[in-house]
Amino acid sequence: MSSQPTPAPARRGGAGQVVRGAVRVLAAAGLAVDAYLHAYLADRYDAIASSVSQGTLFRLEAALAALAAVLVLFWRRLPGDLFAALVAAGGLALLLVYRYVNVGELGPIPDMYEPTWYGEKKATVVAEAVASLALLYLLLFRPRGGRRH
Repeated sequence: MSSQPTPAPARRGGAGQVVRGAVRVLAAAGLAVDAYLHAYLADRYDAIASSVSQGTLFRLEAALAALAAVLVLFWRRLPGDLFAALVAAGGLALLLVYRYVNVGELGPIPDMYEPTWYGEKKATVVAEAVASLALLYLLLFRPRGGRRH
């Protein structure tokens, strides 16, 4: 029998907490860029309207993305992460659909088909994709035992 003390159990979650924290910051940054760009571009799209203007929809996306970024950083609960993932992935999906498919007018939603790429649109795609992937990680790799990270 050895007289050496038994090593203390390894602290669980130390590195995992750091990774989750970094991923949260990445997701929030992507959502913040999404919010900024939609708010910045909104007035350029006010003239494209049915019952609702595309500018109004851009402002709505900006508000939802900003709220999602705050929830991801400060609330850190499953419903907030789900909401943020829906905002990021939904925004990305809509951007790509309206880039590649001429959907036309849908009820109060104006025809938002825009088959071109420009700097702000490319930045939005990257921001929404980064946020979507980061949030997917947060949703798939939840901490065990009810801990919040």
